[in-house]
Amino acid sequence: MDRLKQIESFVAVAMKGSLTAAAHAESVAPAVIGRRIDALEERLGVKLLVRTTRRITLTHEGSAFLEDCQRLLADIANAEASVSAGGVKASGHLRITAPAGFGRRHVAPLVPQFLQQHPEVSLSLNLSDRVVDIVNESVDCAIRVGDLPDSSLVSVRLADNRRLCVATPDYLKRAGVPAHPSELARHECLVLSSDASQTRGWAFMVDGELIYLRPRGRLDCSDGQVLHDWCARGLGIAWRSTWEVEREVADGRLVALLEAFTAPPNGIYAVFPQRKHLPLRVRLWIDFIKHHYGDPGYWRG
Repeated sequence: MDRLKQIESFVAVAMKGSLTAAAHAESVAPAVIGRRIDALEERLGVKLLVRTTRRITLTHEGSAFLEDCQRLLADIANAEASVSAGGVKASGHLRITAPAGFGRRHVAPLVPQFLQQHPEVSLSLNLSDRVVDIVNESVDCAIRVGDLPDSSLVSVRLADNRRLCVATPDYLKRAGVPAHPSELARHECLVLSSDASQTRGWAFMVDGELIYLRPRGRLDCSDGQVLHDWCARGLGIAWRSTWEVEREVADGRLVALLEAFTAPPNGIYAVFPQRKHLPLRVRLWIDFIKHHYGDPGYWRG
């Protein structure tokens, strides 16, 4: 028990960045946490943490040990869960992050149903357009849209995501329908500001080759939702993800353009830390959203 407490305290200090914060979380005095860390380092014969008056940092050995400790604690939690209620009742706190726009439309609305199915689970949802460091910020699962960088994280593809050029019928009646990506130069294109993402431009397949265009127009914005709203008001052509516009395309409020030149899809993924056994609540959450996203009717509303 003493060894487990030492490991739990070490992980808490490493993740929270201070003895005081770790002590507060465990409702003990900071000195108790300090003694546990000292005893752990003495038993191992290595320095795990460098403590100063301003901050606490991990040594090289501490970083390696932290990953093993997190996996160990996860395995213990899984072992306990597997014998609790036959291993089928999820419990505990689930921490999820997702891009702001996607999360508002396609993650947050699903949360009440998931919690209704699993009443002993609580959930925190962080909506942010920055790429959250799920390991160092103690996030259980991130929903990410687009191409994933190489990393040690594990990912599960939940659905395909394409980008489409769309416009309202009224705009197309006024300005005409482009038949080739090169004709976008003659249209009002609603684009993300240069300081936003999509730095390569809009992607199309032309003569079997993936090309990128940088259309121009009188309007640009750093917020994709604003571009979507402007497009829906008939102010121009926008290049939007299917998850954002598919329902409006299906009911005729928006028209999909240049579909013969649509670039190959990227993906919508669930991303989680590398570990042998996921907590039951995380596995159930991933299965839950994969079931919904895998239904083509879901995206059409």
